[in-house]
Amino acid sequence: MKFDFFPATAKAPLYLLAGAGIAALALRPDHDFAYFDHQFIPKIGGIGFEVEGVVRSSRALYAIAFVAVDYKLSLWGVERSSAEYRNKLEEIHLRSAQRLLKLCEKNKGFYVKAGQFVSSLRQVPKEYSSTLSKLQDKAIPSAFKDIKEVITRNFGRDITDLFYSFDETPIAAASIAQVHHAWLRDGQEVAVKYPGLRQRLAVDIRTMTILSSLVSQIFPDYRFEWMITEFKRVLSSELDFLQEAKNAERTAQNFKTKKVIKVPRIFSDLTTEQILTMQFFHGKKVDDLDFLKDSGINPEKVAKALAELFSEMIFVHGFIHGDPHPGNFLVSPNKGGGFSLVVLDHGIYKELDEQFRANYCQLWKALLLMETQKILDIGEKFGLGQYAKYFPVIFTGRIFNSKSALGEQMPAEDKAKLRQQLQALTMGDFSSFMESMPPDFLAVLRTDGQLRSIMGKLGVPAHIRLQTYARYAIRGLSNHQHGGLLKQMIYQFKTMACYLQLRIIMEIFKLLGKLEGWRRSVLRPLKAYLSNLIS
Repeated sequence: MKFDFFPATAKAPLYLLAGAGIAALALRPDHDFAYFDHQFIPKIGGIGFEVEGVVRSSRALYAIAFVAVDYKLSLWGVERSSAEYRNKLEEIHLRSAQRLLKLCEKNKGFYVKAGQFVSSLRQVPKEYSSTLSKLQDKAIPSAFKDIKEVITRNFGRDITDLFYSFDETPIAAASIAQVHHAWLRDGQEVAVKYPGLRQRLAVDIRTMTILSSLVSQIFPDYRFEWMITEFKRVLSSELDFLQEAKNAERTAQNFKTKKVIKVPRIFSDLTTEQILTMQFFHGKKVDDLDFLKDSGINPEKVAKALAELFSEMIFVHGFIHGDPHPGNFLVSPNKGGGFSLVVLDHGIYKELDEQFRANYCQLWKALLLMETQKILDIGEKFGLGQYAKYFPVIFTGRIFNSKSALGEQMPAEDKAKLRQQLQALTMGDFSSFMESMPPDFLAVLRTDGQLRSIMGKLGVPAHIRLQTYARYAIRGLSNHQHGGLLKQMIYQFKTMACYLQLRIIMEIFKLLGKLEGWRRSVLRPLKAYLSNLIS
């Protein structure tokens, strides 16, 4: 459905939104560097940059305004509980996602990163996550002369003095950084990371902030400030390579006993805030099934290693990789069908509050045991009390009092109940839920969503993820207990007993699910046969 005109009621919002692009530029600092979250971003200078800023901002304003008005007008007067409403909503989701994809591809840089961020959120409709996921591998690399200038400025030496060879074409180009393959003069193979396209970020961030604020004023149910706030935090972390180096070293220390997990070693003498030099690993993206098959690597073993990595980060260390898309995890083949899981891109990490980590461990224990009241109580601790009833659906794909097995597909009866509950929700409820969500909760949701997506691509059953979460949630509660040796040994014993209890319950649910499936597959044809005999 296309609009060739906007009715009078929609014109005021568009006029208001049209000023945001100019406002973003007007608010730009007048000194030689734009300052954004402790990052000095060189200006391009001249009227060309001014004009480009207006064009990019106006393009964003038009796209977002069109999307907002499209939702309002297309759903006007349609009964929320009707099938027509659901069908229309899916169509608008897809149409809007495609429009935003075009915006990101046109504006590039910051917008590509923003699209990647949105595509990783499980809270957004699937039409958005699937459409915007096409941005994961899209970026425009910087000119090689810019990289040479930055290296010379940071180390006071020419690039040929530091590196034996340096590939001019990047092996990976993200929206705001790119990586080059190189060899040091002592023969070590390295990867060199450079910040890439940073000049436009300050204006783009301001434009998006102003835009989200205006949209929420015009359409109160559509509030996205929570997303901008989280995204700004993510960007500020990703632009500081010294912090990325610290994150990588901390992660390597956390997983030093895990032989399958590899973190590239940092070359600190060749690392600054703008240049990061690290050990080079050969491998392919974790979800490249053809590569795994050709290398004789079992995809299920890869999925288990990835699930254990994420689980230990969340439940045990409380230090989570904040950009867990498939390109940041490489599978590097070893001899005999073995492999290493290489963790890349450590710029964005989230350190969980200790109390949140402990409560999250308790939440998963309650989810697996389906302890309804405990789930609701923990929801209150998170400040999400009224939405806690949806936790089983969000994390395990079940509703309260469900008879389905953990990790199995939701039965039609449960889907009908869930659909009835969701019909009562509005966009305002969704916005309220996201605004109420603690940043730590958003971080674990993102990570869980990416893990589920990757495991789905690898064709691994859901119960593997759930069993892994169960083991590490219990371990997370155990590892942080204090007291004497005897007290810790008793707690370890209770922990093991609790995990065995969880595994037994999960297996019972799985068996009951299979018996129910067998009952239906046998009894239904039998009933039909007997009915035919009687008639």
